[in-house]
Amino acid sequence: MDNLMTITDDSGQEREVEILLTFESDEGKKFVLFTDPADTLGRVYAYTYNEDGEMNEVTDENEWQMCEEVLGAFMDEVSEDE
Repeated sequence: MDNLMTITDDSGQEREVEILLTFESDEGKKFVLFTDPADTLGRVYAYTYNEDGEMNEVTDENEWQMCEEVLGAFMDEVSEDE
């Protein structure tokens, strides 16, 4: 796995997660989408981040929709490349 980062979860435990992609919205907001290899359900997590490394979970419905659309386009592109 090439795109790994370490995060600290709500309980203070460090976990290594795999970055699927990062992107910036038209408004300049930065997003990172990642998965937890230990999660057997294969959930995708969406967070915003800034230059200081502060991350906040995406909770806004419109931002979630945008993340889902970007992820869908990314997955389609990956499928075409294979």
